[in-house]
Amino acid sequence: MEIDKMVEQLDVLISDYQELLATRGDTALASDRAKLLASRLESAIDRLAVPGSSYVQQLDLYRTEKRVKYKIREIYSIALGLRDDLKAGWTTSVMELVHADTHSDYLEMAETLLAAGYKDPAAVITGTSLEVHVRTLCTKHGVDTELPSGAPKKADAMNTELKKAGVYNEARKKQITAWMDLRNKAAHGDYASYDEQQVRMFIVGVRDFFLKYPA
Repeated sequence: MEIDKMVEQLDVLISDYQELLATRGDTALASDRAKLLASRLESAIDRLAVPGSSYVQQLDLYRTEKRVKYKIREIYSIALGLRDDLKAGWTTSVMELVHADTHSDYLEMAETLLAAGYKDPAAVITGTSLEVHVRTLCTKHGVDTELPSGAPKKADAMNTELKKAGVYNEARKKQITAWMDLRNKAAHGDYASYDEQQVRMFIVGVRDFFLKYPA
């Protein structure tokens, strides 16, 4: 989703909140309409913010809040901050890495390269996109992406921990391990150990993985 469209969605909900407050005053924030608006604001933040970002972390503090008036005020403030940061371009680089439409762009690029006879860069691009998605899944599900030293965890380690966390099963873990192995062979020049058809199936499989396990 383009940044402008993301901002537009938030603008609609922010305007609804402001209109509700202006029309009926502070008492309106405890109404059924306010409850619905709070849910929509919450869903928008979940949908548009990067998993594990400060926006989502702040939202987590208020998800179970029973006082509607208090909850909607806080969620509105989070949505306002997210909207303003999106407009300022401060979140664009991260969004480009983790949103599904960008993953699709990478996979389309890989398909174009493969069709042109460049199986090796196609495999590298697909594998890189897969690793970014695995890292984002870790953030979404509360799995550490760094070692105690602060160094980033390798893809294999994150894959193992996602399986342990119950995000997916052993069969899926083994498949991701095999995909990462193919990517590593391409990245290190072991071009004869795999063929064009394997890269094609790699791209198809990774696309299916993104759909089944969105981040």
